[in-house]
Amino acid sequence: MGKLKVQGLAKSFGIEELFHDVSFEVARGDKVGFVGANGAGKTTLMRILLGQEEYDAGTIRFDDADTVGYVEQQAVFGSGTLYEEFRSAFGDIIELGRRKKEMEQEIARSREEGDLEAYGHLVERFELLGGYDYECRIRRVAFGLGFSEEDFQKEVSHFSGGQKTRICLAKALLREPEFLFLDEPTNHLDIHMIEWLEGFLANYHGGVLIISHDRFFLDRVATRIIELAGKTVASYEGNYSYFIKVKTERRAALQTAYEKQQEHIRKTEEYIRRYRAGIKAKQARGRQSQLNRLERIVLPPEAAAFNYFAFHAPSECAQRVAEMEDISMSFGRQEILSHIDLLIRKGDGVALVGPNGAGKTTLLKILMGELEPTGGRAWLGSRVKPGYFSQHHEGLHPENTVLDEILYEYGMTEEQARKYLGAFLFHGDDVLRRIGELSGGEQSRLTFLKLMLTGANFLVLDEPTNHLDIPAKEAVEEALMAFPGTFLVVSHDRYFLDKVANCTLELEDGNIREYGGSYSYYRMKKEEEEKEKETIRLQEEASKKQHGKVPAERPANKNAIPDSTPVGEDKQMQRERSMFQGLSDAKREELIRRTEAEIAMAEAELKGLEFEMNKPEMQADPVKSQRIAEDYAAKEREIEERYAKWEQLCEI
Repeated sequence: MGKLKVQGLAKSFGIEELFHDVSFEVARGDKVGFVGANGAGKTTLMRILLGQEEYDAGTIRFDDADTVGYVEQQAVFGSGTLYEEFRSAFGDIIELGRRKKEMEQEIARSREEGDLEAYGHLVERFELLGGYDYECRIRRVAFGLGFSEEDFQKEVSHFSGGQKTRICLAKALLREPEFLFLDEPTNHLDIHMIEWLEGFLANYHGGVLIISHDRFFLDRVATRIIELAGKTVASYEGNYSYFIKVKTERRAALQTAYEKQQEHIRKTEEYIRRYRAGIKAKQARGRQSQLNRLERIVLPPEAAAFNYFAFHAPSECAQRVAEMEDISMSFGRQEILSHIDLLIRKGDGVALVGPNGAGKTTLLKILMGELEPTGGRAWLGSRVKPGYFSQHHEGLHPENTVLDEILYEYGMTEEQARKYLGAFLFHGDDVLRRIGELSGGEQSRLTFLKLMLTGANFLVLDEPTNHLDIPAKEAVEEALMAFPGTFLVVSHDRYFLDKVANCTLELEDGNIREYGGSYSYYRMKKEEEEKEKETIRLQEEASKKQHGKVPAERPANKNAIPDSTPVGEDKQMQRERSMFQGLSDAKREELIRRTEAEIAMAEAELKGLEFEMNKPEMQADPVKSQRIAEDYAAKEREIEERYAKWEQLCEI
């Protein structure tokens, strides 16, 4: 069994210590969430594990691990098509396939026994590495991450930054390595793709170490959390929510013990001062010795956090805050929005969700008057004062210093500006840095400060939690939950949406659907709709199969015990149904998610087989054509069985 063992790891940059005494293990099948504030050293530690950076002390050992996959935050690629980039992940397999063909030709000519033995070893290695199905694997992963058949022939250089991140993720997943290291894998993924990735990782056989600020993702995937804080690590069994619960309990218990010890120390020191020179001097010296030997409890330092982050009380405005009437938007021949009607009322906290490219940012910009729609009209209500948070921070001036950005735009004194900036973690000389030199998280914090100072009563937020670490996200959540005005937010952070929104809008295929509740309510309703559609599909299929076939009537048996088994259910299905009925709700939900992931993977593989079947060279070879047709039929049966299992789990 492969295992990663880290013992006593330490790293410093000059005189500044990044971390020390870092020890943990990751075994095959572990899904470890790696959390900590920005700048704590998570990415540096991951790069050290991969051998990309040096370390000062400690040991790193991979036991029985053949391969390690890595997805970094910033992906860099050379030239070539997407398909060539994916195939490059299988360079060793492709080389084995080339040698296999050469040996087949040599054997056909020479018929030597030694050649046959060497050929057998080569074929065994080729099969073991998945040489016959790696192209299906490419399609399964690529389709799951939102790439299409047409994308395979596009140049990699033409893809966006978000798409390149997905390419990097796909390449790491393709080889299914013993260990998979993921650095912010959900950045640039829409919710549908994140859910696909959750399903994939839930069934992943190897060890996974994930740096992420996506709490919902960590809840769904992680089986253990390692926190890097106070320049060392602490490990917690369970997912992110359990980690927070246990950490809070540990901190409270430590705080109580610390306070009791401090009270004991205070009383002891008072006794020593009082009787140091009197008749009880001997007892005082004894207590001093005890105090010297006492192991002092040290509280871990509190992480730097936002202070005073609260939006100003907004001015009054009309009940109808923002409206859209018959809005359509096209770019060239491509229609993005189609005849959309929308009303946002005073006090609403609205989440706008949908896949990447659906037009969410376009809709926000139309509402803010930055884009002119091709049809319809949009307007804001009376006395509505909007404040816009752009995900690309266009409202910041890169040449300004942090201090100047606040000082001149809001007409305040330097003392006032520094007070506000300090509350948003800009201290000392930090305020003299140019905005263009700031990190994404720092620019987000500054944008939030400016938004707070506008006094807006309608906030329009486009991916506000991108680049923020978890403590900063929590501060934004608290500020929005306390905000008495109105807001519309686009985000892929499901945990964030669940906490702040009371209404969810879904934008897909150019149309909007409204769900009057939180993100969890929206997902529940979507799942109900999908189950209903699937039930109808299965009923239609069953009806087609039974059409024209009326079973002969059996003679009635008055003494027979009624059979509660549904008609058409075989013994295997009966056993599964009986087994499923004894499951807890949590286990059943886990099995449902796992089955859905298995269905998605099987359908992607089916699509890959379909592509292979349609190749001219495949159709020209009767043997290969027959084999792939059998594989296709078997995959269809597998999908039907998984759907039947899914339906049983949902009906219990």
